[in-house]
Amino acid sequence: MKLQLKKSFWFLAIFAPIFVKAQNPNFLSGQENGRNPITVAVPFVGFAPDSRGAAMGDAGVASSPDAFSVHWNNAKLAFIEDDLGFSFSYSPWLGNIVDDMSLNYLTFHKKIDRLQTIGATIRYFDLGEIQLTDINANAIGLENPREAAFDATYSRKLSENIGIGGTIRYIWSNLSGNITGATDAKAGTSVAIDLGFYYNKELIFNGKNAELSFGAHLSNFGQKVTYSNDSNEDFIPTNLRVGTGFKTNIDPYNSITLLVDFNKLLVPTPPFYEYDDEGQIVNDANGDPIIVKGKDPGRPLLSGTFGSFADAPNGFSEELQEVMISTGIEYKYRDVFALRAGYFSEHKNKGDRKYFTAGLGFKYQIFEIDFSYLVPKQQNHPLGDTLRLSFVFTFDTKDQDPGNG
Repeated sequence: MKLQLKKSFWFLAIFAPIFVKAQNPNFLSGQENGRNPITVAVPFVGFAPDSRGAAMGDAGVASSPDAFSVHWNNAKLAFIEDDLGFSFSYSPWLGNIVDDMSLNYLTFHKKIDRLQTIGATIRYFDLGEIQLTDINANAIGLENPREAAFDATYSRKLSENIGIGGTIRYIWSNLSGNITGATDAKAGTSVAIDLGFYYNKELIFNGKNAELSFGAHLSNFGQKVTYSNDSNEDFIPTNLRVGTGFKTNIDPYNSITLLVDFNKLLVPTPPFYEYDDEGQIVNDANGDPIIVKGKDPGRPLLSGTFGSFADAPNGFSEELQEVMISTGIEYKYRDVFALRAGYFSEHKNKGDRKYFTAGLGFKYQIFEIDFSYLVPKQQNHPLGDTLRLSFVFTFDTKDQDPGNG
C-alpha cells in the first residue's frame, strides 16, 4: 500500500493562504503573478524557539548572548557570563487552527574556561493527531507525527571582541507515525552543521557607554531528507543569517538595544516549467519536467546550496525578494525587567509572512522568565496569536575572571 504523504504538508498548512492559490497551475509556474515560494523539508529546525528572539521580530544573530544563543548564533555562547545554564521554551503551534501542536526547546551550556563554552540542545516538534490517507484519499488511520533535532555546540573566543562557534545537529522526522503497511514511507533523517561568527565592541556614544555588535550564522547545512525508499530527496532549510546590533545605556539603570537581521534560505529556487493547454507540466523524453526558466531544483547539495545565490528564474531581482528582514528593539531596566518588540517581513512572492511581535522578560537571581506574542498583518493567518514562554536558570559555579564575558 502506498501512503499519501506530503513531505512538507504541515509546512504548507502554515502558509495556507499562499498554497490554496497554488491549485491554479499558472500560480505553480510562477509565470503569471510572480509568486514562487521556496519549500523545504523539516522547516521546524528554523522556527524561532525562544521568547526573547521571537519577541524582537525573529532578530538575534547580533543580540547579547543568552541561553538560546545556539539557535541564533552559536558564536555568542563563548561570551555568555554565567558558568552554567539550563533553559526550556514552549510554544503552542498554529493555535488558531488546532489545539495539539507544539514546539519545545531545551538547552544546556557550560563554560570550560574564560575562552570556551560548550552547549547542547533538544528541539521537539509535536504535530498532534493527523488523519493519514492512501494515494486514493482513503483514510488509513490517525497518527501523531513527530520531529526532533539534537545539537552539540562548541564556541570559542578568538579575542575579547571576536568569537566563533560550531554545531553538529542530528535531525529526525517521522511524518507517517506508526502506520503499518506503508512500505514506501519511513522516517527522514539528516545530519547538519551550523557555523557562527560574532563581534562585539564597547564604545562611547553621545557620552554614554554603548556596544556595537555584528553576527553571521550559517545554519542547517547538511544532507537532504527523504521519506521514502527511493531517491526522492528534499533540501533542509539551510539558512544564512547576518545582522547587527547597537546597545546604548540611557543611564546606569536603563538601556536600549536595536537589532536588524537579514536571512536567506540557501536552497534552490523552484524553476518555471512548461505547461500544456490542460495545465499539466510537460515532460521530456526521459520523463523529466521541462524547465523553461531557472535551474534544476534536484541538483546535489553543494551545487544547490552555493548556487542558490543565482538560480532564481527572474534573476537578481528575485534573489533579493528571498531576503527576509527582522527588526527588533529591547529595553532593559537593571537587567531585571525587559520590554521587547519587533517586526518580520517576507516578500509577497516568497511567502508573504509579515507580522509584529512583542514580549516581556523578568529576571530574579538565577531565574528568568520570558514571554512573546505574535500579531500578523494578515487577518486569520495560521500564525496569528502565536505565544512562546521561556524559562531560564543560570548559575555561577566559580569566581568570574574579570575578562570573562
